[in-house]
Amino acid sequence: MTLSRAELLQASALALARWIREGQVSSREVVEAHLARIDEVNPAINAVVASRAAVARSEADAADARLRKEGAGGLPPLHGVPCTIKEAFALEGMPHTSGLVARRGVTAKADAPAVARLKAAGAIPLGVTNVSELCLWMESDNRVWGRSNNPYDVTRTAGGSSGGEGAIVGAGGSPFGLGSDIGGSIRLPAFFNGVFGHKPSPGLVPNEGQYPVASPGVRLLGTGPLARRAEDLPLLLAVLSQTPCADTALDARRLEVLVLEGDGHIPVSGELLDAQAHAADALGRRGASVKTVRFEGLGGVFDMWAAAMEESSESTFGELLGQGTPLSPLRELGRFLVGRSPYTFPAVGLLALEGVLSRFAARKAKALEAAVRLEAQVRAVLGEDAVLLYPPYPEVAPRHGRPMLFPTRFVYTGLFNVLGLPVTQVPLGLGARGVPLGVQVAAAAGGDARTMLVAKWLEEECGGWEWTEVPSAGGLEEKRRPGRAGVEVRAR
Repeated sequence: MTLSRAELLQASALALARWIREGQVSSREVVEAHLARIDEVNPAINAVVASRAAVARSEADAADARLRKEGAGGLPPLHGVPCTIKEAFALEGMPHTSGLVARRGVTAKADAPAVARLKAAGAIPLGVTNVSELCLWMESDNRVWGRSNNPYDVTRTAGGSSGGEGAIVGAGGSPFGLGSDIGGSIRLPAFFNGVFGHKPSPGLVPNEGQYPVASPGVRLLGTGPLARRAEDLPLLLAVLSQTPCADTALDARRLEVLVLEGDGHIPVSGELLDAQAHAADALGRRGASVKTVRFEGLGGVFDMWAAAMEESSESTFGELLGQGTPLSPLRELGRFLVGRSPYTFPAVGLLALEGVLSRFAARKAKALEAAVRLEAQVRAVLGEDAVLLYPPYPEVAPRHGRPMLFPTRFVYTGLFNVLGLPVTQVPLGLGARGVPLGVQVAAAAGGDARTMLVAKWLEEECGGWEWTEVPSAGGLEEKRRPGRAGVEVRAR
């Protein structure tokens, strides 16, 4: 059996690992196919910001040699399978800037724990992918690497902060990648780029080794996978968490599907509501019971999220931007207006917003109390056999810059960070504009296996990820900067 390039670029990581073990294809061939795809699409989408191609080829050759010497028995589950890593994670020898100009030239000295676990499982990183500045905005654009574009429509955002990861997986350049999520930073890129993404239950996967440094025990942040195929999610989460994460015992006839159509304040497009209804109907056809639910207090999710962020952060955003020296919002805004700021406009805006919110201690306390009440409401209806369907965003991937007009719309994903619930972003094919549709599937804390199994059912019923021929980059204003292209780590 000869596997085609298209088969390699559209297969799950599980299938690739199986084909490598069976000798149907070599790891080197799989790695080369994905490196070639990255070369094809990256000029248009600017997703992979630093390549590890030479090292990856060397590691693929070593994986093939090990298979010849030892046989398939005892090999790790991802033996010889390529992947990509969000640049905010430490990957030894690779850039580790989080898009901050002051960190330009910083390289990782050792792997983050999550990266080390993927490598130990046999995965071969191809490179690191773009992020938003300091990972705190929903568009992946910064003054170190430039802006990432959506592979289905390069005039639209790839999302953030794991936007480069979502874009390269969505474009077929990587079977899976590693992301992190503090307000939707896995799920928004997964949604916008038409792939699967999972934010785990708090504490399941180590968050160490990222920049900015995560505060110990912060519940909002989760490290998790993005993948083009749903069947990979349980294995990837098992590798990252070092605990079994599959659920083969769940019977769809015992499943209760709760449909939440919106927060009652920010309206959701009819196209996305129709896709959500289609997903609920598909689960109903499998025997699940379906009902619509509503919760009080959803209009205050932004305040809840902002209060929780301030409560758990050891450093302010201004201190992180200034590398320990607090910045003046007015001064940085003035520098931006005259073209002298090293920061993006969203970063300057967040700096100003942080200064305003920090003055309202009473508002913060009220928001934290409201979060407790909302959590109690949701916990009361989410049992061991229930999942909640909720839109990931009010519209499909917006045009570049549009999120600045509506900066709080990420609350549709931020809700589940506030509640501390596991949630899987599920692609539901393409909409009328040819860009991805999708839905979030959440469950009670610890219900990661349930949401991932439901994601697989929905992939079977509703289409999942769809291949795209990425448009040419010709004529695009991509905000590229000197030094972005051609960054590569060579084999020693």
